[in-house]
Formats: sequence, structure tokens, C-alpha cells
Amino acid sequence: MHMDDLYAIGDVARRTGLAVSAIRYYADAGVVTPAAVTPGGARMYDVAAIARLELVRTLRDFDAGLDEIKRVLAGKATLRELAATHLELLEQQEAKLRTRRAVLSAILRQDSTADQVTLMHKLAGMSDEERDRLIDEFWTEVCTGWEPPPKMEQWWRQARPVLPDDPTAAQLEAWIELARLVSDPQVRSALRDDLRETCTTGAGPFMSSEPMLEFMESGGPIGQATIDAARERVPADSPLGREIADRWMAWMIGMFGMADTTEFRIGMADHMLAGAEWDREPTPGEFGRYQELVHAVNGVEPEVFPYEWLADAIRATADAAA
Repeated sequence: MHMDDLYAIGDVARRTGLAVSAIRYYADAGVVTPAAVTPGGARMYDVAAIARLELVRTLRDFDAGLDEIKRVLAGKATLRELAATHLELLEQQEAKLRTRRAVLSAILRQDSTADQVTLMHKLAGMSDEERDRLIDEFWTEVCTGWEPPPKMEQWWRQARPVLPDDPTAAQLEAWIELARLVSDPQVRSALRDDLRETCTTGAGPFMSSEPMLEFMESGGPIGQATIDAARERVPADSPLGREIADRWMAWMIGMFGMADTTEFRIGMADHMLAGAEWDREPTPGEFGRYQELVHAVNGVEPEVFPYEWLADAIRATADAAA
């Protein structure tokens, strides 16, 4: 193919993969005009025109409009600008498709009514501000009519769903279920009764008291150190493992006021193993489901505390002191 050669429209169609009718249409629309026309009216195209037609075909595959293509070919818009525009449109279409998929999946799973489908579509399309407002209204109602410990209420409100800008269908499905859960007056009432009973009966007043909550919060750094060490596969009986166990025991002794004895450490190691068994049990009721859905919406796995690792580390310090 030489720069000065001219090609009939049939040859151009074979070279570009475009139909003859499409090439004529682009010529009539002023997108790519022929380089010449024979006395008999046959349209002839040069190498430059063929290259422009190949670009037109590529851009049409990306759903670019004729006006946009004309602007690119005329040098009034760059390919980068066109790509950015169409990428944004494509992302918007993908977001809509994910929303529809989430709603349809929820319909199939829950055998929803027409009214419920309308509600689910509305919930899936909420803005960040609307989602935050719904969660705030939920916790305000749950905490109305009694006086929950301020710090606990703060923790409840902080553990909230944050739907990312580009959520997966699974995250959207989790949000739809969560939004319906927190919008249910019966759920709000039941959770209020459960939390009030937990905080005001039995050991609840002591465990939810401000000094106890502050003390539990103070254990955050040692708890995180324990999680990090277990995640990094630090041996429980290593110097670092024993140091963490000593820090943990010092914190626990500050809580219970017990003497730091070998027996106490062995008993605490046993309590850690019992805690592992307890932690494997899902939190019952609406609060447990709320937590599961928040994690699903946020796309994170809940942090599992390494009770077994800590039990081994505490037992290693007890064996050394024995």
C-alpha cells in the first residue's frame, strides 16, 4: 500500500472491515470523505482516508458518536479526552448494572413484592449523606428512652457501614439488607430492649460503667500488638511473645487487682481458650446481623482475636516462672 495509491470502495471495505454502505454513510455525513471521485461517480480512497476509517471503526466500537468522532478527526478533541469521557460513561453504566443486579438478586432470594422492589431500588440508590442519615436515625431511636453508656453508644455509632464509590454487587446486596433491617421499627425496638437489658442487668452495669469501658479501651494497644504478632506468626514462646504476654497480664491484673502468680497465669490461659470458643459463636439477634452486614458492606473481614496464640504465650511465661 503506497501513499499515492487510490483504492475503490470495495477494497477499502475489505481492508477496514467496514461495510460498503457504512463507508458511504461516513462520506455523506462528512466524517471521512473520499480522496477522489471518478468521472463515473466511483469513490476512491487514499491511505490517509483508510487510516481515518479504521479509527472511526474503533471509536464506533466504543460507542462514540459521529459528532465526537468528527471533533477528534478535525483535531478539536484529543483521543485522551474522548477516552476519558467514555470511560466515565462506562463506569456510570457499570454502577447502574451493579445496582440492578443487587436488586434482582435480592428479589430472587427474598421473593419480594412489588412495593418491596421499589423500596430496594431506592435503598440501593441512596447517596452517602442519605445512608449516614439513616444509620444515625437508627441509633438515635435505639438509644431513645433509656440512658446507654456514652462510650458504648459512641462505639456503636462508629461501627457503621461505608459503601465505597465502586461497590461490588455483594456489597450492594448487603447494604440493601442492612438498610431494610435498620428501617424496620420492630428491629429498632427489639435491639433497644436487648441492649438496654445487657447494659442494665446482671454484670451489665459494672461492665458498661465508664471506668470499666475506659479501662477496656486502654487495652487497645496491647490487643493490637497481640493481633500483629499472631498475624506475623511470631512464636508464642519467643521473647516477643513472652513480652506481649507480660504486658497483657499487667493489664489484666490492673483490671482485677489479682496477684501475679503462676496459678493466675495458668488460669488466665485457660480463660483465653474459653474465649476462643465463645468468639467462634456468632452474635445472636439483630445486633449480630447488623455487625455482619456492616462488615459485608465495608468489604472487610471482622478481626479475629488470636486467643489461642495469647494462651500459649501466657502459658510460656507461667512455665518459665514455675
